[in-house]
Amino acid sequence: MVAKTEVLAVIPARGGSKGIPRKNIRSFAGHPLIAWSIAAARQCKLVTRVIVSTDDEEIADVARRFGAETPFIRPADLAQDLTTDYPVFEHALAWLKENEGYIPDLVVQLRPTSPIRPVDMLEHSIQLMLDHPEADSVRGVIPSGQNPYKMWRIDEHNQMKPLLQVQGVDEPFNSPRQQLPQTYWQTGHIDVIRTATITGQHSLSGKVILPYLMDPVYAVDIDGPRDWQRAEWLVWNGGFKMVYPGKAPRPLPEKLRLVVMDFDGVLTDNRVWVDETGKETVAAYRSDSLGLALLRQKTGIDSIVLSTEKNPVVSARCKKMNVPVMQGILHKEEALEQLLRERLIEPGEVVYIGNDVNDLVCFPIVGCAVVPVDAEPDVLQQADITLTRRGGHGAVRELCDLLMQKYG
Repeated sequence: MVAKTEVLAVIPARGGSKGIPRKNIRSFAGHPLIAWSIAAARQCKLVTRVIVSTDDEEIADVARRFGAETPFIRPADLAQDLTTDYPVFEHALAWLKENEGYIPDLVVQLRPTSPIRPVDMLEHSIQLMLDHPEADSVRGVIPSGQNPYKMWRIDEHNQMKPLLQVQGVDEPFNSPRQQLPQTYWQTGHIDVIRTATITGQHSLSGKVILPYLMDPVYAVDIDGPRDWQRAEWLVWNGGFKMVYPGKAPRPLPEKLRLVVMDFDGVLTDNRVWVDETGKETVAAYRSDSLGLALLRQKTGIDSIVLSTEKNPVVSARCKKMNVPVMQGILHKEEALEQLLRERLIEPGEVVYIGNDVNDLVCFPIVGCAVVPVDAEPDVLQQADITLTRRGGHGAVRELCDLLMQKYG
C-alpha cells in the first residue's frame, strides 16, 4: 500500500492585532473569524491534521471549539507586530517533531484574514503539489488589478523613473496593457509548502513556486474595519460557492408571499421604558412602517408580526403600521406552521426576521431567515442573511428595500 501523504494545515493567529483588536475571534458573518479558516481545512479531504499556532489562550479555546488542535502555545517573541511567517512555521514543525515525532509531507498555510475561499481551493492546490514533485510550493494568486509596468518610483533628484522595464518595449508605461506581460498578485488565501522547503531551504516558498490562480472575486484580505464590512457584505450578498463554518446560507426564495417578523429587537431596539405605573413604551423606526407599506403596494407581499410578548404597545405599534399581529406566542414554530396552513402558503415562500434565540425554531421552517446586525451571536450563526442595520434602527426598512429590489 502507498502511504497517504501527510498534509498539515497551520493557521497562524496571534492575539495582538492592532488594526482590529481581537479580530481573530471577533464574529465575522456570524462565526469567529478564525473559524472560517479552520472550516476550510477540516472540509478538505486531503488535509490530515489542522492546528492553530497562537500565543493567546482565548484564541486557542475558540480554535478547539471549531475542531482545530492547539498542541502548543506560541512563544510571545514569535507573536510580535514585525514577526514574519517563517519563524512561526519553523517553531511549529520543530515542536511537533520534538514532542510528537510528527513530520508532515506538506504544510498548508491558511491565514484567518482571508476567510472567503472557494470550496475546492484547498484540494486543487494540494493536488497541484502532489502532481508536481519538482515544486517547492504553491501560492494563491489573482491577476493584478494595477499593472506594475505602469508604475513609477521617484529618485533622489525627485524625478520619476519607471519601476520596471520590458525587453523590446522602450516605454512600457505608455504602452497598451495588452502589449505588457501579465502580472499576478499574491493573496493570503493559501500557501502549500513542502516541509523540506521549510526545514531544508529555510523558506516558505523555495525556488520552484507554482500558481494557484483564483477568481479575483474571492480576493479579500481583512486589515481594517472597511475591509471587514466589505468582506461581510460579500459573504451575505455575493452568492459565492465558498467554505462556511456552518450550513451554507439560503438565498431569498424565487417566490415570496409573506414576511414574518418578531417585534422586540426587530421593530424596536430591544429596550423598554417603564414608568412608575408600570406602563411600557418602546422606540421604533418610522421608515420601517413606510417600507412595509411600499412592499405591499409594489410587490403584493404581506407581512405579520409574531411576538412572544403580550403588551398593548405591540398592538398599538402594529395597528399604526397596518400590520397584523399575533401576541403571547409561547411556541412560535407551532403558531407559524398553523398560520401557513390557514393561509395556504408554502413554507418556502416565507421570509422570517428575528433577533433572539426564541426565533431559531422558526428558521428551518421558512425559505430564508434574516437577522438584524445586532442579533444574538447564536442567531447570527444560523441566519441566511444578516442586515447591516440594527433592530429598531431601520433593519426592517433595509429588508423591505432588499425585497422590493428583487421582487418589485
